[in-house]
Amino acid sequence: MTDSAAATTLREPAHQVSPRAVPYWRLGAAIGALVLVALAVAAYVVLPMVLDDDRPWWATLLLVVLVLVQVAYVAVMPSIRFRVHRWEVTGTAIHTRSGWINRETRIAPLSRVQTVDSQQGALMRFFKLSTLVVTTASAAGPLTIVGLDQEEAKRVVADLVAITGAGEGDAT
Repeated sequence: MTDSAAATTLREPAHQVSPRAVPYWRLGAAIGALVLVALAVAAYVVLPMVLDDDRPWWATLLLVVLVLVQVAYVAVMPSIRFRVHRWEVTGTAIHTRSGWINRETRIAPLSRVQTVDSQQGALMRFFKLSTLVVTTASAAGPLTIVGLDQEEAKRVVADLVAITGAGEGDAT
């Protein structure tokens, strides 16, 4: 690697989301999985009665595979997502990395920040977490950090507002 290539190598963002994001993501995934499995079981039970037909062998196999995939998803996804999701705010930019299968890295100069929002659903409030949404003058959409500690999210919002408010221009 040349010196110029080493100088331009992008490092990963410095901060992880809150460890409480793991049980939050796990519970959210479990709720979704339960709904999906309940619908599949209902179809598995009801369709043979409605169609007045025997249940094919592959329907049982399909239901078992669906349940196993959902159990694996609930067990594995939150931990992987926690290791991947990172964020950082510097004096010049906000940098995020997210995803657990497809990874996305986004960097936005603070001069392009238009709005900074903090969001909390009921489940997030239970886990004392927040989602930070930073809208920029970009067609790629906002930068989102899911799973921040709610107090840290308040601090980051205040810091971003102070930094971007001190800059010149209108972020367009």
